[in-house]
Amino acid sequence: MKEIILIKNGELALKGLNRGSFEGALMKNLKRRMKGVMPCEITKSQSTIRIEPTEENPDMDAAVEEVRKVFGIAAFSRAAVATKNMQDILRTAEEYLGPELDMVDTFKVESKRADKTFPLNSPEISRELGGYLLKRHPNLSVDVHNPDMVVNVEVRQQGAYVHGNQLRGAGGLPVGTSGKAAILISGGIDSPVAAYTMAKRGLILTGIHFASPPYTSARAEQKVTELMYEVAEYAGNMKFFIVPFTEIQEHIKDDCPEEFFTIIMRRMMMRVASRIAEENDCGALITGESLGQVASQTLDAIRCTDAVSDLPVLRPLIGSDKIDIIDTSREIGTFDTSIEPYEDCCTVFTPKHPKLHPSMERIEQAEAKMDYEPMIDRCVENVKFVFVRRGEM
Repeated sequence: MKEIILIKNGELALKGLNRGSFEGALMKNLKRRMKGVMPCEITKSQSTIRIEPTEENPDMDAAVEEVRKVFGIAAFSRAAVATKNMQDILRTAEEYLGPELDMVDTFKVESKRADKTFPLNSPEISRELGGYLLKRHPNLSVDVHNPDMVVNVEVRQQGAYVHGNQLRGAGGLPVGTSGKAAILISGGIDSPVAAYTMAKRGLILTGIHFASPPYTSARAEQKVTELMYEVAEYAGNMKFFIVPFTEIQEHIKDDCPEEFFTIIMRRMMMRVASRIAEENDCGALITGESLGQVASQTLDAIRCTDAVSDLPVLRPLIGSDKIDIIDTSREIGTFDTSIEPYEDCCTVFTPKHPKLHPSMERIEQAEAKMDYEPMIDRCVENVKFVFVRRGEM
């Protein structure tokens, strides 16, 4: 029995005259994903994308796992192909879905007849298939409101397709449809989730991490690299820059009031990240900050931080609860790596009593004691570059 994958693209249907470009980007991303999984043809018709294997015994399980991680897909189904003949549809449904129907108590049949030349209309298809399945599965009863399983039949120009419950897609917009942005990624829980969230809105990501050896270890750097590979499972291939930040942090410690350490450090990070972002055609910076979570994430602190960058700073988690962020990190597979006990540079020189409501004037006065521009130049000149390829961790 031949199987295919049917994809519904959800939000893209609302894009009006731009819909074609969004669907084109989605199909391009799907072709990249399937290239390493199985030979196939990917086509679009009647608002549905079809992935059809072109060889015997394809790895459909692996294909489904890849499709599940592609942004721009609202729902998808693994479906059996039948001829546009009602008897063949009945036989295919029983052969393909019979074992699942034996495991549930209630079901209903939903039919869609996109090919109007088919002799039965949608309600007639549903009635005939529902009666056929009831005779073969005495355990079943019909529940049209809340069934355990929905048996779907789609009669289209290319053929008839039978499948069970639709699977949830990753949603969002195809990566590449919203431009490029740079994510300031630490080794914690929040920033990988922020990266995932903005990739879901169609951004191509560039990662920037600040390392401070010998205060931070090579293992801490490796941890963040692993997080980038985990995010890449959804966001695709990414550039990743590791910034040597020790010199700047030591000067902050020596030259600035302790209560301002964190804010001034964040401002220096923004200056460096802005330079790297602009050199890589990124139109924004992204952080994992959540309002009020720590001292550097109060409104006054955020205002002081943003003042040094001409780029917009996106904070997708700004109103998120920590529990929600943790739940997302578990869902996307970054949580276990994020909680590994390796320090990042943000925690190296943490002040005992950070200023919660810093004034711009006092921060600028403290920074004036530092000749930081040459240090920023050295940071940018000496970054370590890694090209993160999805699936190569």
